Amino acid sequence: PTQILTYLDGIPKVEETELKTRVGFLYPILTHNISVFINATREHDSGQYMCTVNVVDDVTSTGKNVGVINLTVLVPPAAPACQLHGNPTVGANVTLSCTSKKGKPLPAYQWQRTAPTLQVFFPPAHDQARGTLKLTNLSLEMSGLYVCVAENRAGSAECSIVLEV
Repeated sequence: PTQILTYLDGIPKVEETELKTRVGFLYPILTHNISVFINATREHDSGQYMCTVNVVDDVTSTGKNVGVINLTVLVPPAAPACQLHGNPTVGANVTLSCTSKKGKPLPAYQWQRTAPTLQVFFPPAHDQARGTLKLTNLSLEMSGLYVCVAENRAGSAECSIVLEV
């Protein structure tokens, strides 16, 4: 494991890693709380972090002086791309797709038609995991503005497409 921070003889030391400018002890002097902060978190900061406390000449703390925490940095969805697949003519079938290249956890997708009237879609026509919406037996009334929202616990983003039948 890579050592990031050490506190020895009352002096904090930050190792030469790419975290150097973004990490430090939360409290400036050594206390019972040696919490650390990470500023401007990035996805690759995710991982397992271990805290080891060594007390000089204390043999009773051996094996009890390690704490482990798993950090998962969430990433909001990137702006998704909306696409139309198929030929939008009366009586035909088309699929609208919506995909976001980034997002942790994986985003869920929700399609809706916003204009001229609001319409929300459900399975099996709508697949929230894949971001697809299948429209069958097209009619002129199905024309309008379709909006896809990609969403996870970290945020949301959207795209739209105009369907002209």
